[in-house]
Amino acid sequence: MPDVSVRPADVADRPAVERLWLMFRHDMSEFHGLLPGADGTFRSDRLRLAFSEPDWAPYLFVTAAGLAGFAFVRSVSAPTRVLNSFFVVRGARRAGVGLHAVREIVARYPGSWEVAFQDANVAAVRFWRRVAAEIAGDAWTEERRPVPGRPDSPPDVWISFRTAAGTGG
Repeated sequence: MPDVSVRPADVADRPAVERLWLMFRHDMSEFHGLLPGADGTFRSDRLRLAFSEPDWAPYLFVTAAGLAGFAFVRSVSAPTRVLNSFFVVRGARRAGVGLHAVREIVARYPGSWEVAFQDANVAAVRFWRRVAAEIAGDAWTEERRPVPGRPDSPPDVWISFRTAAGTGG
């Protein structure tokens, strides 16, 4: 088990999450072909929503060495929650930080979950299939759905699973 804590991010954490967001969007630009704007930043709608909408919850992953990543949970009060914009800093990857963070987050909201990623992101494909199997055994599904408003984009891959109360997996 990695030495990582997962905690809600509050308004004071927003500048740190904004910096991590730039790294996340930089990583994702490889798969989406999106470039930063003239000010050097990427589109940040989800970042804004995570800190302003009551049905969103931002989380930070912290190790003894420093910040290791973040995640946003969307649809907190809905029957199915969405793990959105999940990011682990490259220096903390493949050390169990991501799996530990997912387990902690889903344990806070037992029930149905979904997470989306792209087939082109081979590391994400492996990671999310492993997470689903570790959390839900064989009781998870995977489907491809069109990206809303982007008919020319390849479909997103969606993994769905359930967690039981008090188990996180």
